Amino acid sequence: MPIAVDIDVMLARRKMSVGELAERVGITPANLAVLKNGRAKAVRFTTLAALCEVLECQPGDLLRWEPEHPGGPGDPEGAEAPLAGDAGRP
Repeated sequence: MPIAVDIDVMLARRKMSVGELAERVGITPANLAVLKNGRAKAVRFTTLAALCEVLECQPGDLLRWEPEHPGGPGDPEGAEAPLAGDAGRP
């Protein structure tokens, strides 16, 4: 999945355990683990807001987009690569 979850990074920065974060946010440790490990298919905005409030961060500190295929569209490293069918064009 191209969305990476960095909750573990913020937990380490805040010196907070998964259990403490789950309790303060109001979700089960199991559901937080699903989210933290990148296995969640969705996250409610209310949960995201609560995570940001407790961790004192922005949503972008917890979630980031990574291209699925390095060098492909959307990858800054691959921005210069020609698109299929563009070979030989100036």
